[in-house]
Amino acid sequence: MTQAKPFSIPKREVWEAFKRVKANHGAAGVDGQSIEGFEARLSAHLYKLWNRLSSGSYMPKPVRKVDIPKAEGGTRPLGIPTVEDRIAQEVARRTLEPILEPVFHRDSYGYRPGRSALDAIRTARQRCWRYDWVLDIDIKGFFDTLDHELLLRALRHHSDNAWILLYVERWLKAPVMLDNGELVERDRGTPQGGVISPLLSNLFLHYAFDSWMQREMPGVPFERYADDIICHCRSEGEARALWRRLESRLLDCGLELHPRKTKVVYCKDTNRKRDFNGVCFDFLGYRFQPRLAKWRGGLFGVSFLPAAKPTALADIRRAVRHWGLQRRSDKSLLDLARMFNRIIRGWIGYYGQFYKSALYSTLLKIDAHLLRWAARKYKRFRQRPRQARAWLAAVRRAQPDLFVHWRFVYGNG
Repeated sequence: MTQAKPFSIPKREVWEAFKRVKANHGAAGVDGQSIEGFEARLSAHLYKLWNRLSSGSYMPKPVRKVDIPKAEGGTRPLGIPTVEDRIAQEVARRTLEPILEPVFHRDSYGYRPGRSALDAIRTARQRCWRYDWVLDIDIKGFFDTLDHELLLRALRHHSDNAWILLYVERWLKAPVMLDNGELVERDRGTPQGGVISPLLSNLFLHYAFDSWMQREMPGVPFERYADDIICHCRSEGEARALWRRLESRLLDCGLELHPRKTKVVYCKDTNRKRDFNGVCFDFLGYRFQPRLAKWRGGLFGVSFLPAAKPTALADIRRAVRHWGLQRRSDKSLLDLARMFNRIIRGWIGYYGQFYKSALYSTLLKIDAHLLRWAARKYKRFRQRPRQARAWLAAVRRAQPDLFVHWRFVYGNG
């Protein structure tokens, strides 16, 4: 008679978790195994993983550390689990999310079903019109300093599932492997890049911040996307008092406000004319600041609005340069459109939602590179840039949907 496993984990859950991990792609972990390599012996690998998860013998491998450059300089450390560990974390995430999701605050937007960064930006924009002041919060090294015991205490409050509690603790304590092969033990933090890390970070900040704000500062609305947080205040005094109280609250939770990046901002516009040093903040790839806008009745004035931030636009221009369009003279214009429209559509879909004109000049850099491509492909344009521009304009008028940014920038004209 086969002995029952100590943990009841349906095999179907492991299969569904693999499909999700495969769809998200991702790099190999410390074992060097890719998703394709894992899939080559899929049945054997999934059965082995299920067996170890169900028996309690599953132990995660170390997390591979990768440093990702940040737009504002420096790097952000990512922790890449192995494919097997990502699947195991996805099994746990699928089990935990339905339990935790109803608990989370309505103004928590990060990594939650049915919510997005654009939702957070839209809400922040509306509240900046109603509230004169913002406290822009930056938590110093949040994912690296998260307190394990406080997180596990919060998790136990919502789940008594033994295998969930066992494996979450093992994932939190899994060491990090550096490029030189050195293993670094961890007693704090959860690696960015882990499948379950966003859910765990939301749980931690739900108690460290969201529910505390709802209890202690009910008149101060906020938007939180993971550890990116904006609070709306009625006065400078209220914003600075919140700063002091939050500093103390987060220290009690093992976290620290970044002293230089946390700041008070005045939402200056035509009707709010006070002089103040800070009149802009960045949130989720957008910069909020006073901008010229067209009001009702055809009047123009200054409104406090979000637009794609300069570093995001610089990243787009850098990506376009890396395409090397001028070197692709073996391709047709249609080929180029098919190759890059998906990426351009993504930029427009995100950065073109608010104050879209801020994106125009950056997207027009694509056309500048197309002119160089035309000069290399067609001899008649090599010393005649004016003719090349006229030719590209004629193509644009005849096929306005060939490149997705054309109609976005030029409209129907």
